[in-house]
Amino acid sequence: MVDSDTLFKVSYGLYLICSGNAGKGNGYISNTVFQVSSDPVKFATCCSKNNYTSGLIMETGAFSVSVLSTDVKPQLIATFGYRSGRDIDKLAAFNVRYGQTGVPLITESAVAVFEFRILETVDVGTHFLFIAGLLNSEMIDATKEPMTYRYYREVRKGFAPKNAPTYIDKSSAGAKS
Repeated sequence: MVDSDTLFKVSYGLYLICSGNAGKGNGYISNTVFQVSSDPVKFATCCSKNNYTSGLIMETGAFSVSVLSTDVKPQLIATFGYRSGRDIDKLAAFNVRYGQTGVPLITESAVAVFEFRILETVDVGTHFLFIAGLLNSEMIDATKEPMTYRYYREVRKGFAPKNAPTYIDKSSAGAKS
């Protein structure tokens, strides 16, 4: 038996992942970003195969990560977490810079931003795991506190959308499955 409440005890941050370029860019909210190597510096992130951004990451071979702060604007979470880039231009309402690979970088509500080049893609079922080398990083505001997924759920009363790797359908499985 798996007690789904135990899954919420694993610590996560909350991040904005972007890819594409000035002509066609997009992003999504993720709680799955982690460092996998220190020399050379490599990170990994997960993206649903259904996300519009997964195709952009595959096309460009690059992505950016914005570490979101606890004071992240609700509009940013709503736009990048619960809307599809197939339906709207998510970047239109935000200040966007572009990195050396051309990927969008969003510094609004960010503690830091990173730019990565894909080294390997692993099919993990419903998601792709992108393993990437760090190209650039920048501290945006060291005085801000990075948001954790626990803070997002408990203080901000947020929840994981269906495409998130941490999504739990409690209506069909109940609290415990």
